[in-house]
Amino acid sequence: MPHIPLDPQLPGIRSLMAYRPETAVPLNALAQTLLRGPSTLAVGERELIATVVSHGNECRFCTGSHAAAAAETIDGGRPVVEAACASIDDAPVSDKLKALLRIALAVRETGRAVTEELVAAARAVGATDLELHDTVLIAAAFCMYNRYVDGLATVAPEDPAAYEQMGKVLAAEGYGR
Repeated sequence: MPHIPLDPQLPGIRSLMAYRPETAVPLNALAQTLLRGPSTLAVGERELIATVVSHGNECRFCTGSHAAAAAETIDGGRPVVEAACASIDDAPVSDKLKALLRIALAVRETGRAVTEELVAAARAVGATDLELHDTVLIAAAFCMYNRYVDGLATVAPEDPAAYEQMGKVLAAEGYGR
């Protein structure tokens, strides 16, 4: 049960956006910029970073919705997303994305866990400074979003079909709504 009065028909962050629309605007703008704005990382790669961080934070709503969005937007779909959540090393993604996912998980732990070695490893497989920046910011932002959603005990649907629909909408419309 949510800690504050939220619309029970709106799951997860959607209910929080409706509760306080003035904070929804900058939060949605940040997500839109990070996940849909110009980047050398594909939309699916950025959604996968958000998914892996949310999975590591055990945020059911964010994991479910962003895993579905990643599955809609990444080459290989759902099997790639599931593999990355299970084990970055075994995921069928590029070495660069694996290195960036390792950095994202370090950020999830603490920003100070991002070491020179992790950065050097990502650069060695082609990661640019902008990709390093955006990976760290996506990971940090999703730690915030995850804690926002779970800290107020929002409703997270049990039915995987609900997330599949959210993923389709996110893939088609992004975060500018």
